[in-house]
This record gives sequence, structure tokens and C-alpha cells, in this order.
Amino acid sequence: MNPTLRSSPPGTDTPVVGKYRWTICSLVFFATTINYLDRAVISLLKPYLETAFHWNSGDYANIEIAFKLAYAVGMLGVGRIIDKLGTKLGYALSTALWSVAAMGHALVSSTLGFGVARGFLGITEAGNFPAAIKTTAEWFPQRERALATGIFNSGSNVGAIVAPLTVPLIAETIGWQWAFIITGALGFVWLLLWMLVYETPSNSKRLSKAEFDYINADIPAGLPAESVVEEKPKTSWATLLGFRQTWAFVMGKFITDPIWWFYLFWLPDFLGKQYHLKGTAIALPVAAVYILSSVGSIGGGYLPLGFIKRGMPAFQARKTTMLIIAFCVFPIVFAQWLGGMNMWLAVLVIGIAAAAHQAWSANIFTTVSDMFPKRAVASVTGIGGMAGGLGGIALTALVQKRMFVHYESIGQLDKAYYIMFFICGAAYLVAWVLMFTLVPRMEPIQLDDNTPSTPVS
Repeated sequence: MNPTLRSSPPGTDTPVVGKYRWTICSLVFFATTINYLDRAVISLLKPYLETAFHWNSGDYANIEIAFKLAYAVGMLGVGRIIDKLGTKLGYALSTALWSVAAMGHALVSSTLGFGVARGFLGITEAGNFPAAIKTTAEWFPQRERALATGIFNSGSNVGAIVAPLTVPLIAETIGWQWAFIITGALGFVWLLLWMLVYETPSNSKRLSKAEFDYINADIPAGLPAESVVEEKPKTSWATLLGFRQTWAFVMGKFITDPIWWFYLFWLPDFLGKQYHLKGTAIALPVAAVYILSSVGSIGGGYLPLGFIKRGMPAFQARKTTMLIIAFCVFPIVFAQWLGGMNMWLAVLVIGIAAAAHQAWSANIFTTVSDMFPKRAVASVTGIGGMAGGLGGIALTALVQKRMFVHYESIGQLDKAYYIMFFICGAAYLVAWVLMFTLVPRMEPIQLDDNTPSTPVS
């Protein structure tokens, strides 16, 4: 490896030799974009599918639950698989399978069939975030991980932006089936690039020695350097669940992930039923929400980095950032009231809340690599992802399905959205209190699989 002096990316305060890690980040960004594009397609095709299959809000909620249940189950297992197979093969396998699942929706001819197709998509799409977070932990020092996570996580917003700008147009011109086929096929384009470009840092011929050393230093956090190639056995779920750090991540995901699911699956429906928007008319307000989300995702990665540059310890910077973000969500409780004056005021506060969620996501994911060794990152991420999926199921089944069906049946759907937006506004503050009561300060876990592990308080 031949080191070549290059400028550091924005947000770092130390000259860095090489920047190849940002190429890897861009690959993860595009995978996340495709992942969210594929899952967002059905929310935009809902009006077409309601007509074709005579759905009501309960039918759509059941299909949504099928996806979330499969996603939750997949999250639990896929983290272990990715830790075992490694990021290159694990990410490739997940992407290939979810692309097949996305395209398979075009063959469905019944409501039950959509439930099955969504289940297959959910269990295969579960691989994206454990693989992405593990890739980030391998390729970035701790001080840059929130920024890198914010950048790749903004792909979820880009996918959600591309979807309303393309999916209704495809459906209206060549049919809803082609919307699933075209978006699903993009995964195979990414797969080719991934297999050609990606290697772990220790195996990459494109990575300079100086950048390799920088990636593995982790000096700002005061963490002991870990071996790049870890030959230790994988850690059991039982061991990981014995730590408060795991449960803090689990609780944070369980409470806040369902809010993002709500935005993703119900925003087009909200705009359609509250403001009578149809087809391509929904594209602009939905895109506006996710453009704001992209800003929040990247900004959420920059904010703790700024605190760290001012001398704040990494975990304290994360904790402070997440509290600020939690307060930024709260104005969504006024979305219905503001929307009564002008639709775009509702879009604005929903967009700010969605941006805050993505900023929160960039930081909550990074707490895993803050506290756990790299060999356990995908497994812990998977456990938290499962919790997020179960939270989404609970919210849909206990609140959205019953509440929305009830209020829609009596012609008062606006009341359901009032309640839902209040839940959105409070969720992050509740999650912050629970997380940092469990883990008030960062205590990195040292896993030793030869002796029983002791939970860290």
C-alpha cells in the first residue's frame, strides 16, 4: 500500500492520509437508498392496489404488519449471519434476496399474496442495517462513525424521495407491476459494484497504510485498539442480552423505530385523505419531507463531531446530541392544527420531525459501535432492529389499525392523526430517558468468550 497525502473530508480537524473509506460509505449509501426505495413502493401504489384488490385501511395495516413481523424476525437472525459470513458476502446475499422479493410483488394477484410478498421482502431487507453498521465500524474511527452513519442513512431519505417522483408515474404509464420490477432490479446493479469494489480494510489493496492506521486508532474515544481481523468466536445472544448497553439500544429502537415506519407507510395516505392529493400530486410534499430528512441525517452526524472537537467525550457528545434531537421532534404535535391553515405548514413540521428521526438514527446506531467490539456490532444491531420491528407491529396493531379504522368509519379520521402525531412527538423524549437511565455513561464492553461475561452497569 502506498500512502498518498489527501485532504480530510469535511468535519474532521486532523489531516488524514487517504479517504478511501468514504468510497465504501458511498456504496453503503446507495444500498440503503435502494433498500428504502423498494420498501416505500407499496405506500405509493396503495391507491392503485386499493382499487384493484378492494382494500380498506385494515387490509393495508395487515400487509404492513406482515412486513414488520418478518423484518423483526429477520433482524434477529441476520445480524448473526453477517457476523459469521462477514460484510462482503453477508451484504451481497441480503441485497440479492431482497431484490428478488421486491420484483416478485409484480406476480401477486391477491391480498394474501401481498402479505406473503411483503413478508419475504421484510426478512431479506433486514440485512441492510446490520451489514451497514458493521461496515461502518470496520471502516471508520469512532469519531467519524456518526457522520458516516448519517451519510449512509440519508440514503433511506433519498430512496423515499425517488419513490414518489417515479413510482406513480410508472404506475400510470405502464402499470403498477412495472413499478415493482424496475425498482427491484436496481439491487442487482449495486450488487455488481459491491462485489467488484468491496474488501475489508485488512484485505483492501486500495487502502493506504496511513489510512488503515487512522481507521483503527480510535484515539479520541480512549478505546483500546482492536485487531482488524478478529479470529475470536462469535458472542451468544444470551451473553449480549446480559448487558445494560444492549437493552438501552433495544429500548431506544423499540420506541422510536415505529415512528419512522409511520412516516414511511402512512404519509402518502395522510396527504391523500387529509388534502385530497392523488397520484403524482403527492410527489412534491412527500419528496419535501424526505429532503429535510436527508439534511437531518447528515446534520445529526456532524453535531456530535462538533462537540467532540470541542473536547467533549464521545459518549457525552452522543447523549447531548440525542437530547437536542428529541426536543426537535416535539413540534409535530401541532401538525394537524398547522395543516388546517396551510398544508405546507403540516409538511414542514412533519419534515422537521422526520429529519430529527434520521439524526437520532445516525446517533443511536453509533452507540452500538461505541460500546461493543466490532465482532458483536451486527448481532447487537440485529437485536435492536428486531425490537424496532416489534415496536412497529405493536403500534400498527394496537394504535394505527384499530384507531384509524374506527375513526375512518365514523368520518373523523383527523382525530386519529391528532393522536398519532402526539405519540410521535413524545416518543423520543421517553426513549432518551430510558436509554440513558440504563447507561448513564459509556463503558466499552470487553468480551471474553472463554469466561462468563459480567453485565456492565
